[in-house]
Amino acid sequence: MPLSTIRRATATRTLAGTVLAAALLVPAATACSPTDTQGSAAATTAPPAATAPATTPAATAPATTPAASGTPATHGATAPTAAPTGRAATTPGAPPKTAPGVRTETLVDGSTAEIKDLGNMHYVARILNKGQVLATMETKEHDDGLDANGMFVMLSLDGRIHSWMGGSHQGPGTFKLAGGWTAKVTKLGELRYRAEILGNDNAVYGTLETDQHDVGVDANGISIVLSAGGEISAHA
Repeated sequence: MPLSTIRRATATRTLAGTVLAAALLVPAATACSPTDTQGSAAATTAPPAATAPATTPAATAPATTPAASGTPATHGATAPTAAPTGRAATTPGAPPKTAPGVRTETLVDGSTAEIKDLGNMHYVARILNKGQVLATMETKEHDDGLDANGMFVMLSLDGRIHSWMGGSHQGPGTFKLAGGWTAKVTKLGELRYRAEILGNDNAVYGTLETDQHDVGVDANGISIVLSAGGEISAHA
């Protein structure tokens, strides 16, 4: 697989219940004669017949109203619960765009890499040690590399991260690398180095170039890192 040239730059709804009060009319007791008592009894008996129809609907109305209002009140309390559930049901469709997945891996020196997938072969890796961020790596149209005080780290376009220690060469110069590759490192300026990656036939298969930033590449399964200080290392 050919290598690519790499450059890095710096309701709540309230239900109002209606309380219906029924007033009972009590006829006042008056002193009367036995004759008046009978008249009074007759008068008393007659009204109930007239009052009964009015009393029955009045008594029924309050009983029916709370029952009817009680049912909506129950639904009203359930609705807010159902609404968030409905929104939660649609949420899983969003994360791939708004909340990419994150995974962690332990590196060779014991530090941790927190890798976030931003989609379209775009990854960001934070190198953490005891909760502190030591460095950040990012792939965007190319792999990335890091020389972290002698620990080399390569983050590929597919989100794989590989770390190792040792095996470095200080440029400028020409060096044999793992996997049969050869690197020809030249200095271009302050913190600027170029490494031509040569195959067995000495043909240039790719170029790494630093510009005050370490770079890296996955060369057919071989991880190669070139630091801004001119150190180059490779590991299978």
